[in-house]
Amino acid sequence: MITGEMLRVVPLLAGVSDTELDTIAGRAADISLHSNEWLIQEGELPSFFILISGRLTVYKSVAGVERAITEYGPGDYGGELPLLLGSPAIASVRAAEPSRVCRLDAADFRDLIVACPELNARLLRTMATRIEGLQQLATEAPLATVTIIGHRYDLACHDLRDFLARNHVAFRWYDPRDPEARVGLTATPQPDEVYPVVVFPDGMRLVTPSFRDVAVHLGLQTTPSHSIYDVAIIGAGPAGLAAAVYGASEGLNTILIERQAPGGQAGTSSRIENYLGFPTGVAGDELAARALRQAKRFGAEILVARGATGIDMASRDATHAIMLEDGEYVRTRSIVIATGVAWREIDLPNAPMLVGRGLYYGAARTEALNTRGLDIFMIGGGNSAGQAAMFFANYAHTVTLIVRGPSLERSMSQYLIDQLASRTNVRVKARSQVVALEGTDRLAAIVVEDRATGQRRREPTEALFVFIGADAETAWLPQAVIRDGRDYLCTGRDVMDLVAGQQGTWPLSRDPYLLETSVPGVFAVGDVRHGSVKRVASGVGEGSMAIAFVHQYLADPPSFAESGADTAIGGADLLSQALLGA
Repeated sequence: MITGEMLRVVPLLAGVSDTELDTIAGRAADISLHSNEWLIQEGELPSFFILISGRLTVYKSVAGVERAITEYGPGDYGGELPLLLGSPAIASVRAAEPSRVCRLDAADFRDLIVACPELNARLLRTMATRIEGLQQLATEAPLATVTIIGHRYDLACHDLRDFLARNHVAFRWYDPRDPEARVGLTATPQPDEVYPVVVFPDGMRLVTPSFRDVAVHLGLQTTPSHSIYDVAIIGAGPAGLAAAVYGASEGLNTILIERQAPGGQAGTSSRIENYLGFPTGVAGDELAARALRQAKRFGAEILVARGATGIDMASRDATHAIMLEDGEYVRTRSIVIATGVAWREIDLPNAPMLVGRGLYYGAARTEALNTRGLDIFMIGGGNSAGQAAMFFANYAHTVTLIVRGPSLERSMSQYLIDQLASRTNVRVKARSQVVALEGTDRLAAIVVEDRATGQRRREPTEALFVFIGADAETAWLPQAVIRDGRDYLCTGRDVMDLVAGQQGTWPLSRDPYLLETSVPGVFAVGDVRHGSVKRVASGVGEGSMAIAFVHQYLADPPSFAESGADTAIGGADLLSQALLGA
């Protein structure tokens, strides 16, 4: 229990009356920390704390790297800066040794400074000093960690920029003709030069690297560290991230496998304004970054730049094996599939050759600066298109939404419709469709048809962003995993309905759990699941729910004989035989 006597020796509180100290002590929480235990994490709700005994280390994320910036000893204090600014915690604090902390909530902290003007003045001086320190940290942080050299209309260069941006890696991009790109080279590009080139801070240069090559050199995790996991999650959108957070926090040995970057399609949203708990909205990549830090904090492993190419479910030790693209595999007792959906492509003759050369599927936010002063177009009337229009309106001269229906009301949230109406450079072309693309090496123009009159109009443009719906990509899964007619994964009651109609098998005496597929221990959540709501909040809910069912499954896994895996699931393939003989 914190007492007034403990607080009397704290230099900050010199001059505070004994009565007030006793009042503070009566309201304070007495926090005991073990070594390496966190007192607070950056981004959490702040509180004011005084270190009674022990030692604390303060960490701050700077340019994507967590740095130790200072240490606190007995009598030191912190937390006043975010409380006075009305912001979340601006740094993380962890015990360097067993420590004891006096903690005051925001309301009690305000009472403290109101009761003692002298104390208020001391805190303001400390606040000014700490702001100066944060400014110094910001100026010392590198402006860019990676350099990309490549042509604007090179799809590989575009994809690399998108990969780095979505993994929150700072970079600079130069055209091969820019002087900055010619350092150490001839003044002009030569015919034998190959792009894109990635240059790292240590001087390493990689030519046309894969995502995995880049990830390895950046120190991102790309290989599993354990031989077997309790749960493996495929896909790091909102549903997959939620499953990773709940799985790791509940003690499961958890691995999350993502072929590109955490966040999924939601991670490309410039602003999600109807997500619970964020009254002023939150950027999709910020929400994903917070969830990623949360999952890592609980101990989940995150593999990036690794795509799953198959699942083998015929192992006699009740484990599954997830095949990765290079033949490596991850063994796990249960699987949560959260691969989401892929943007649907437009069916126009020269569309494939223009992808990344002015034609983009989804928001492609790394192209924002390239649209400055341009008239750009977007196809689609859903929330994704609306959020992208709001974002690109900050750069482009005009943004035109091309919508097949009579208006946006049927497909877009009202808050987005209202926001679009407030932007003078955003237009909506209803009852319209794009019928042709012009251009060879890059997009030059589109042809828009009025669906009511059939009249066509040529619109010069260098950028067209497409949001015409999405499809599940589940062809990589075994046939034993039942899908609906559009390749979405069936779960729970839907599985049994199809089994009753002799359109699949279910090998156990019990029914599938609510989010379980037709293969025991394999679950599906988020947009890839048949019947999902296609909302960020519902994906997060399904991801967390899946872990509850994973616990039930792991508590009573089916035996090999009960599941009848050799017959109902199709028999052991070569990988299974290799595993069994290992």
